[in-house]
Amino acid sequence: MPMKQWVFLFPGQGSQYVGMGRDFHDTYREVQELFERAEDILQMQIRRLCFEGPEDVLTQTENVQPAITVVNLACLTVLGLHGISPAAAAGHSLGEYSALHAAGVLSLDDTLQLVRWRGRFMQEAAVETPGAMAAVMDLDERKLQEVCRLCDVEVANINCPDQTIITGTTEAVDRAITASQEAGARKCIQLNVSGPWHSRCMEAARRKFELVVRRCVFEDPKIPVVSNVDATPLNGAHEAPEKLIRQLCSSVLWKHSMEWFLANGYRYFVEVGPKKVLRGLMRKIDRSVEVLNVEDTATLASFLQANR
Repeated sequence: MPMKQWVFLFPGQGSQYVGMGRDFHDTYREVQELFERAEDILQMQIRRLCFEGPEDVLTQTENVQPAITVVNLACLTVLGLHGISPAAAAGHSLGEYSALHAAGVLSLDDTLQLVRWRGRFMQEAAVETPGAMAAVMDLDERKLQEVCRLCDVEVANINCPDQTIITGTTEAVDRAITASQEAGARKCIQLNVSGPWHSRCMEAARRKFELVVRRCVFEDPKIPVVSNVDATPLNGAHEAPEKLIRQLCSSVLWKHSMEWFLANGYRYFVEVGPKKVLRGLMRKIDRSVEVLNVEDTATLASFLQANR
């Protein structure tokens, strides 16, 4: 049915909100069944978390990672029911697990177990080594690298041409914000996160998580799925565990990942999951492509209209 080759983009932590997924849950029996299966696998009250919160409980890392993943997969399920399947996929940080599931690399069971333990280990590491993250807007890449070196922070995400996220201990990030402003950054925004994600502060989480990853079964991808750590598609099942383990302490190369799709002729993108953060980033990377989002019946209707 679909004429367009859609790249499915899956959001990660930070896109959550109380009420996410409820519309599809109440509309589609298949989504209700997915939530029921997820609750069995995770032994968590995912529906209550997603639909009722409260927000401070939902946003805890060990809760939000499985919650967003289930909502992403609910949106994937609904698109499948309408005959739309991905031509390729990528996910932002946590979203990469949804992308691997969409590409046939990970089973539902392993996907959910991985994000559950990932969230738990990251939360534990953030308690042991507290830290912060900040968005730096419109700063020359060489100047930003110099700020990172001098202030002892790392690059967590390269999201789009004018937005890079830095990460590290709270004091180091504070120093880096001041240094970035002095170096000419248009704006610096401290992010409301509970830890220094994608930095060496996550080393303890990475070591524990590796043991969980090694127990999972990985299949060869059925479609191109581009990894955060190197912005290239998986060449086979054997590469996936290493890339997921590395991702915890490595930069998310989102801009570069999107540039891979653009260089390889992909022109249609849909954010599959809550909010439209990735849709916004794509517009900053290349305004000429079509980019939509699907998270409820209203956005689904707009998407199906555009797919005609």
